[in-house]
Amino acid sequence: MDWVKGTFGTSIGKKQLMAVTGLGFIGFLTGHLLGNLTIYLGPESFNSYAEHLHALGPLVNMAEVGLLLFATVHISTGLLLFYQNYKARPVKYVGKKWAGGRTIFSATMPYTGVLILVFLIIHLKTFHFVDHDNQTISQIASNVFSSVGYVVFYTLSMVVVAFHVKHGFWSAFQTFGANHVKYMPAIFVLSAICAVVAGIGFGFLPVVSRLVL
Repeated sequence: MDWVKGTFGTSIGKKQLMAVTGLGFIGFLTGHLLGNLTIYLGPESFNSYAEHLHALGPLVNMAEVGLLLFATVHISTGLLLFYQNYKARPVKYVGKKWAGGRTIFSATMPYTGVLILVFLIIHLKTFHFVDHDNQTISQIASNVFSSVGYVVFYTLSMVVVAFHVKHGFWSAFQTFGANHVKYMPAIFVLSAICAVVAGIGFGFLPVVSRLVL
């Protein structure tokens, strides 16, 4: 118990928690995107993917509980770190300081995180907590993405997700000591690739749904 308190009671311990949970979410995003890409094959394939996923039953429920736990830890730890950093430097800089590795991606992490939370709540309410007995997932997607307002909201949210992933991915590796001239350039490029893939991969789903479903 003392080891847990001593480790995760420190700033580096909290950052490690953020890194682990953040990488976990990136893994989830990867699997979720691969599943959603079945929409390109038409409504039958998309519905089949959803049916096979739901057929896993308890495994899906366990995964959802795990994701909820990760989300709770990631969000609460992120907000706590943001508050501690703000408290340590209550006076704002006169101008933006982008030196020392500080970028627009890192500077906006707390805000993009909050926006992603808002998106997730609305997205779950729209896709998950709806009647799945009398309509298929392709019908749900078709109905939801028929709203121009939601498509705009969804697309902008995917841009926010890309921003968050861009910094979060390489920052997680940096937290675990991969900040080396030999590795970080490759990790930095990989983080940009992941951000673009996530942004475009999810961002184009509304367009594809209107064409295919």
